[in-house]
Amino acid sequence: MLLDHFHGELARRRDWHGFHQTWAIMLAADLNRRLPDGWFAEPNVQFHVEIDVAALESHPTKSGHEQAVSRVEGQDLSLDWSPTPPTAVLEVPAWNDTVAVEIYSPESPRHLAGAIELVSPSNKDRPDSRERFVAKCERYLQTGVGLVVVDVVTDRHADLHGLLLERMDPESSQQSEPSGHGCDELFACSYQPVIRQDSLRLEMWLAELVVGKPLPTTPLFLKNGPVLPVDLNASYLESCALLRLPNSH
Repeated sequence: MLLDHFHGELARRRDWHGFHQTWAIMLAADLNRRLPDGWFAEPNVQFHVEIDVAALESHPTKSGHEQAVSRVEGQDLSLDWSPTPPTAVLEVPAWNDTVAVEIYSPESPRHLAGAIELVSPSNKDRPDSRERFVAKCERYLQTGVGLVVVDVVTDRHADLHGLLLERMDPESSQQSEPSGHGCDELFACSYQPVIRQDSLRLEMWLAELVVGKPLPTTPLFLKNGPVLPVDLNASYLESCALLRLPNSH
């Protein structure tokens, strides 16, 4: 049964970071029980650490040039010098959180064959964040890597699935989608890229997720490898049990 990790008592008492990290580990462990010899799955979890800029600015320090002291013939020469203002400043967006499980083939050096991306709030909160997330997903698919995306983030809304399709095929955004290919609610989707000469065929298994309902089992198609069932509900419940979160089996 899917919980809402971003509202109510659960959000006040528990950190979603801990759960997402645990879920990635449980998914990797489940896949490693199913994968053939030589194949392996491992979690890749990287959370952006917020820096207290106000605190840093309230305690300014001298630059390295201003603090530098050199010695010449036994004399201390303090360098009373500082650089001129920069000629240009580029504001670069902070990177997104990454909560993923990566599956590798037996080849050496190792080759990425599949990935499961657990969406984090930072993946949905700003246009540039959403763009970076779907760009990463596109890179997986353009190279034939099988992909599963799971979005259980309830406090921010974005159609990541629709943005991915629009990025891969801009003309699709101008077509009606009566089959419900867009999904601005919670979802899990499996993507199978089939590369044929100069074309890419993308097959999808899209499922809506609902708080209070079980999660689905979705396929994961490994590049040049087998297809595996990803039991999202079993790994989710196991994560809840390990972290003593309220849930029912």
